[in-house]
Amino acid sequence: MVSKKIVIVGHFGVGKTSLIRRFVEDVFTEDYKVTIGVHILKKTLIVNDQEVNLILWDTEGTDTIEDIRKAYLLGTHGFIFVCDITRPSTYENIAAQKEYLSSNFNNVPILSIGNKTDLLPKGSISDKKEELDFLDMLVSAKEGNNVNRLFERIAKLLI
Repeated sequence: MVSKKIVIVGHFGVGKTSLIRRFVEDVFTEDYKVTIGVHILKKTLIVNDQEVNLILWDTEGTDTIEDIRKAYLLGTHGFIFVCDITRPSTYENIAAQKEYLSSNFNNVPILSIGNKTDLLPKGSISDKKEELDFLDMLVSAKEGNNVNRLFERIAKLLI
């Protein structure tokens, strides 16, 4: 079995913890609890007939990637940058944030995710996806839409 460290980053309240809990425990709660520091959860997937142990680092929300403690980022195999598609302030600087990660962590995959599709009016997801074409994927931690697919996708990028 191979282990891969995935660090989940993004602003406060975008749903980083909810995404991880939906994936690992298949639960969602409306209670908002601020992550202080980092919280680590694990889940094993089978990808291309290989066991991959994903070690998921749920970091506290920050306005800029530079605010995350460097120790949390060391040894990262992949990043998931989460934004809230209903709050433009969480994705307006995404290019600069990804550039920082790319320049400091060479050859480490970065997936940009728009969370909270459940808050969009019915039938508008494809329009939002087109509008936010800089995102790799749209998900809903609340409803579970595309969450497993997200983690399977990053796992495939890492092996």
